[in-house]
Amino acid sequence: MHTFAYARVSTVDQTNDNQLLEIEQAGYEMDTIYTDTVSGKVPAAERAEFGKMLDTVERTLKAKRLIVTKLDRLGRDAIDILTTVRRLSDLGCAVRVLQLGDLDLTSSAGKMVLSTLSAVAEMERDILVERTKAGLARARNEGKTLGRPKLTNKKTALEIHEKLGRGISVAQIARDHGVSRMTIMRVRDAA
Repeated sequence: MHTFAYARVSTVDQTNDNQLLEIEQAGYEMDTIYTDTVSGKVPAAERAEFGKMLDTVERTLKAKRLIVTKLDRLGRDAIDILTTVRRLSDLGCAVRVLQLGDLDLTSSAGKMVLSTLSAVAEMERDILVERTKAGLARARNEGKTLGRPKLTNKKTALEIHEKLGRGISVAQIARDHGVSRMTIMRVRDAA
């Protein structure tokens, strides 16, 4: 069986050595090792080395398995992890996660764990959306202005129009007021 190992760290100050050591100590002989230094926010398929690994997995004809130390190495969120595991499973590659007791995510028990994690992640996402909507509604009811703060008010707009009327350039007015030229042009065009 061909054993792939994948390790990821977020910054160049970190090292993949501990992850690879953990895989080794679990008793796996790694035939091919792929490592990335990339934020966990990047989907698995968009990571350079992970993408290369997927190509190699696809071309490998004999039995194969991927070993990772933690579930978050397989994707940025539950949906990305599910997609990644399904793709690997479709390629005939077992996926083992040491953090989950060396569980094979392509097995029946592994699929159940993934489904459960996915359901919990979806529920968390729904709760977050509900809380955000409730917070926005409360803020509106309290009379708070939502969105980006306005850079100009009526007094500033009058000053801008007066300066434009005197022939002062848009760029100079923008510098004087500490705003972008686009802001000055919006005020000008709104009149």
